[in-house]
Amino acid sequence: MKWKMFAAIAAMAAMAAMAFSPVARAEAYPAKPITFVVPVPPGGGMDAIARALAEAMSKRMGQPIIVDNRPGAGGMIGTQFVARAAPDGYTILLTPSGSILTAPFLYAKVPYDPKRDLTFISQICTGQLVLAVNPQKVPAKTVKEFIAWAQQRKGNVTYGSYGVGSAGHLMSAYLNQANRLEMTHAPYKGESPMVQDLIGGQLDWAIGTAGVMGPYLQSGRLRALAVMGDRRLVDLPNVATMSESGYTDPEYRPIGWAAMLGPANLPPAILARLEQEARAAVQTTELKARFQLYGMYGMGTTSAAFRRDFDTMLPVMERLVRLSGAKIE
Repeated sequence: MKWKMFAAIAAMAAMAAMAFSPVARAEAYPAKPITFVVPVPPGGGMDAIARALAEAMSKRMGQPIIVDNRPGAGGMIGTQFVARAAPDGYTILLTPSGSILTAPFLYAKVPYDPKRDLTFISQICTGQLVLAVNPQKVPAKTVKEFIAWAQQRKGNVTYGSYGVGSAGHLMSAYLNQANRLEMTHAPYKGESPMVQDLIGGQLDWAIGTAGVMGPYLQSGRLRALAVMGDRRLVDLPNVATMSESGYTDPEYRPIGWAAMLGPANLPPAILARLEQEARAAVQTTELKARFQLYGMYGMGTTSAAFRRDFDTMLPVMERLVRLSGAKIE
């Protein structure tokens, strides 16, 4: 009788231990609301995409998903917050690529190591960048014609960027230096004022997002010479990529993406669930429409594919930052 009582008590203890184990918690996940930390201010494209993704995933996961904007320091404030959060799947980062891909090289002090302190879940979507010129000032129709034109005007060509260290700035600086064009860089606090000055003739050329430049490219107020990255734009099917134009350097490939990450050591079952639901949400009609509105397209990568792409692009971004000379204290 004593042996049976002991066995029953042991079994109950084992069941209690399992109820509080990481595996059991993962199987019950999510049991409460999830927070998406977005390291940019409310109102922009990244914020809108995060909210649309939160709504789509909330429906599928059966729990509310709250969007918590924590902007500042180039995305580092929100990213650090998630890096220091408990790895329980309830605090998740929705971020542009800059906070993990360029910040480590742009800033003197970064309070986290993306490889060590974060779990890679999925790349959600990506945007195309376009090399565009003012058609009244620049007669070139191709990248090769543009470089030949610029070489004849060394020291008298200006290009803009939507921020020091942005992907547009880094690729523009690389094109400038690789071809020894001696151009002048004009940084702006945002893309809209840069595009307006490009249209107005204060700038000769710039690399910007398809979402912002698109209407002006369609109307002819700007001329697109090439698309950065690996694929042509649906809305600009006749504009070649940089690779198709004969410029195959990996430094012309970087494009901005929005991605989902969690704290380091996220339990495998929770990682798998978040990856699965994020990838499914990307395929919904609502998300596809939102991506198109901002000149982006869905990715929905696996965690492993995300990590491989990150590892491939990290040394490329390091070279681009170093060559540009960009530094932010």
